[in-house]
Amino acid sequence: MSDLDTARDLAGGALASLEVSRQRIDDLNVYPVPDGDTGTNLALTTRGIVDALDAITASDRPTLVREATRSALMSARGNSGVILSQIVRGAAEVLGEAETIDSTAVAHAFRGASDEAYRAVRKPVEGTMLTVIRELADAAEESAGPEVEPAELLKGLVERGEEAVARTPQQLEVLREAGVVDAGAAGLVELVRGLAATVSGEPLAEPPEREEPALEAIHLEPSRYRYCTTFVVEGDGLDSQALETELDRMGDSLLVEIADMHRQTEQREQRLLSALPGGASRAGVVAVVAGGGNRRLFESLGAEKVIEGGQTMNPSTADLLEAVDALAADEVVLLPNNKNVVMAAEQASRVAGKPVHVVPTESIPAGLAALVAFNGERSAEENAAAMREAAQQVTTGEVTVASRDASVDGIPVRAGNYLALLDGKAVAAGPGFDEVTRSLLERLLAEPHDVLTVLKGEGAPPLNGFLDELARTHPDLELDVHEGGQPHYPLLLSAE
Repeated sequence: MSDLDTARDLAGGALASLEVSRQRIDDLNVYPVPDGDTGTNLALTTRGIVDALDAITASDRPTLVREATRSALMSARGNSGVILSQIVRGAAEVLGEAETIDSTAVAHAFRGASDEAYRAVRKPVEGTMLTVIRELADAAEESAGPEVEPAELLKGLVERGEEAVARTPQQLEVLREAGVVDAGAAGLVELVRGLAATVSGEPLAEPPEREEPALEAIHLEPSRYRYCTTFVVEGDGLDSQALETELDRMGDSLLVEIADMHRQTEQREQRLLSALPGGASRAGVVAVVAGGGNRRLFESLGAEKVIEGGQTMNPSTADLLEAVDALAADEVVLLPNNKNVVMAAEQASRVAGKPVHVVPTESIPAGLAALVAFNGERSAEENAAAMREAAQQVTTGEVTVASRDASVDGIPVRAGNYLALLDGKAVAAGPGFDEVTRSLLERLLAEPHDVLTVLKGEGAPPLNGFLDELARTHPDLELDVHEGGQPHYPLLLSAE
């Protein structure tokens, strides 16, 4: 069997295993609204690798490594998908240089995967898929040897992985509070289960019994570093390993990509031509937005490209890059508007053929506040600085519907009840929309504000009573009401 056939079989086996457990993994990541999509993101990221390998004919290892790593990055969706792309990169690069794919080479591949995954995250958090890939690497190195076949090693790693996943609630408080395991970690073990079945030639084993989660696992904590810095290095015969070694001392997450400079030159010429009189602005905006009304609102405020996405539908790195490349502007500001899109946006900014600056907005209201500060005549860097500051000046509120019983920030929530969040933290819950919304507004407007922006979601109850009440109780408050149309959140608010 050729290396290409082997790679196709392994990718297909990993995807098949993820698909079997996709819904179960999604449900582990519920907060408690129907926005858990870790299983979906991992499956779609792996699907990108499968499709890429199916489309090529070259079977030499350097080509296979390049296609696998590139397709993993381009198809990465959500934080879990981006981390998986780095796991694939680390493993593929090690296997691509191995003379023989024995158990020792497999162990080295797991170590390479672990190292790349940790390097991809600014501040690694234990109790996540990072912990599990590291423990898998440890276990592989302990067990590998001349007398151990790769199939036997992988079977053992599935067991060790399941044990590591079971320990994640002990390592991460939000998991312990919810009584669930980490979704990304569980998905990673399912991927390894698929690899083990493929290598052994045995049918895919039944996945573990379905968990009943109550709270979304928070995979990443905010970095102590505020800014992401991008360097563009051009030249002939560049040594990516030497670059990584030199640059890795300057930060805690590094990704080095080798780009085709001839293609970049062509793209630059096209951009410069479009910037002639009558052409494009100096900088443009790409935004990720859910809801038809919100889309039109972002477009009216100057977003040239709006990607449909958000909860349950995280765009891939390739989707973001496609939108960036479609802009005639020479530079781009990217608004992810969702915490699970930020990492993919940062990856897209690193490999784009033009300067891209990410303003890490985690909600649509924050994105709107940032967009108001945009000026197409300024550089993307100048805009990004102004837009970050603008986003930080707003207080955001959300009203959603719980899909299951949960305890969120110490507040008990029943399935079907409304849940109010103030700057991402639960502040009220109950069966009545009016009661929960009023409680949220009291907290949101406890401090003086000039403008309250209201985005009505899909199927939102009538707001006339609240709007009239606000006009009476806050006569100096300017109300800006829009039919946003976003799913899962009947009401999005921002006060500034």
